[in-house]
Amino acid sequence: MRKLEFNKSELIERKDHIILRYPNLNTVLMVEDFLKKHSDLPISLAELKRKLPKQIMHQTLKVILEYLWKSGKIIYGPKGVQWIYSEPEHLKKMLKNSIEV
Repeated sequence: MRKLEFNKSELIERKDHIILRYPNLNTVLMVEDFLKKHSDLPISLAELKRKLPKQIMHQTLKVILEYLWKSGKIIYGPKGVQWIYSEPEHLKKMLKNSIEV
């Protein structure tokens, strides 16, 4: 069996570990949509992994959650992860009256 090899451009080097690949955009959107729909209570990482529509590696999930946290969309605490972002009202109004091309 051949060993997988990655180019330097495919690696994200971190201080404590190496991430072999970026998460797929579909995976990021899947996690984001799930957290939006279940924003009423915090959810633990283990429960989140169980309830997602598709399986996801733990390392990939942590990269996605770090991105969502840095962008101000979630909070992470001792009880788990919770969605906190709400779209600004002026953007909702602007998009409501716009024409899609």
